[in-house]
Amino acid sequence: MSDPLYFDDPYAREFDASVTRVLDDPARLVLDRTGFYPTGGGQPADRGVLRTAEHAWRVTDVEKTDTIYHHVELVDTDDGDGKDGDDGGHPVPATGTGVTGELDWDRRYAHMRYHTAQHLLSALLLDEYDAPTTGNQLYADRARIDVGYDRFEEADLGAIEARMNALVSEGRPVTWYEMDRETAEEELDRERTRLDLLPDSITDVRIVEIDGYDRTACAGTHVETTEEIGEVSVTGRETRGKDGERLRFVLDF
Repeated sequence: MSDPLYFDDPYAREFDASVTRVLDDPARLVLDRTGFYPTGGGQPADRGVLRTAEHAWRVTDVEKTDTIYHHVELVDTDDGDGKDGDDGGHPVPATGTGVTGELDWDRRYAHMRYHTAQHLLSALLLDEYDAPTTGNQLYADRARIDVGYDRFEEADLGAIEARMNALVSEGRPVTWYEMDRETAEEELDRERTRLDLLPDSITDVRIVEIDGYDRTACAGTHVETTEEIGEVSVTGRETRGKDGERLRFVLDF
């Protein structure tokens, strides 16, 4: 199993690793350690590049099943004839090859900011509107959240936006740590964390805490303070089935 470096240090933009497995059609690599976050929990996979001294491969997708797989394609290189080309379709690096991973940092950092904002918004909507989160999806330039609620009015959207920005400006610290599942089930809000949805095999839970405001289980990447989220704009709402609402928001970069 690849060591997920992004859990301990989501701010790391570069890392060294070794290839432990190579798969074809499509070309995928397994590394002994990785800073590339795989798709999950509403957060898209990271993008970036894997390099050796001679070649570079673009990371086009990252997925986690039994381990973390990096989908790669060769980056165009100069083959010496003065023209860029695909270097004759040079194969992916062999097992045992050392590589350096470089994240598309702007994309990753945007995901960290949006994911932290989603936590803050989920806590706000539950506490102040009794609206539990039922789903979410974030991107590098926008996000949405689905909640159990009858209908938000325009005045609600303005109030939510103002409250979010007030919380952001407080600069609350954001931390993450491991907690054994039994303790988490005793101490955490079951409605907020939904630990009952986790497989029984998971005995340790990763907790993300916004100081004095929210504490929930999450395996995503986040910023270290709410100030890093930036200005929040609630851009709209729509009805999602019976007693369901979707809110859309963007962050000012």
